[in-house]
Amino acid sequence: MKDKSKCGRPLMSQEKMQAFAQDVDTSIQQARHGEGRVHQVTLSAAAEARAKVGLTQSAFAQLMGVSVRTLQNWEQGRSQPSGAAKTLIKVAQQWPDVLRSMV
Repeated sequence: MKDKSKCGRPLMSQEKMQAFAQDVDTSIQQARHGEGRVHQVTLSAAAEARAKVGLTQSAFAQLMGVSVRTLQNWEQGRSQPSGAAKTLIKVAQQWPDVLRSMV
């Protein structure tokens, strides 16, 4: 029978613990040197516009005249804004101060 921790899970062997510690150390060293995994996130037009204006989802949705759920769908690419909303998003991207002044 293997040793178990207080929560009932098997304890990690000394060998596995050393390998894990080495992996963590390697990851830390890579991060310090700007190496390792890099994830690029591309923002949707709606998310980029909201970020430039500097509003919460709730405030931006209210400004756009849509529900928070609709804005979330736009930001996550599940749906696309239509006509006037697209135009307002373009305005927000290019001139965020204009929308900020409307709040």
